[in-house]
Amino acid sequence: MAEERTDWAEDRTMLAAERTFAGWVRTGLTIIVLAIGLQALFRAAEPTWLPKAIASLFLITAILIFAAAWREAIISHRNFTNHGCTVQPIWRVSLLCALLIVGTTGTGLVLWLL
Repeated sequence: MAEERTDWAEDRTMLAAERTFAGWVRTGLTIIVLAIGLQALFRAAEPTWLPKAIASLFLITAILIFAAAWREAIISHRNFTNHGCTVQPIWRVSLLCALLIVGTTGTGLVLWLL
């Protein structure tokens, strides 16, 4: 009975780690929206590079958040074993993080070209 409860606790911990990963991704995406909004709002400001530089700082922050989320997801997958729950495979988490980082980098390039 105690081993079964431990298995359930480990499953709950894995699911909590997935929710935390989702929170990190939401935070990163929100920062991207903030960067785009700031760039749009202050586009006419002088010097013209200043809004782009500030937006770029936010985009770099989003990239760092996505990288940290990926790292923590890898650690969680290595430290716990799922018993009855179904969690996202690590390849899917890695692919999502890679696409988010590439997309954020592309967004930064577009902002500088505008």
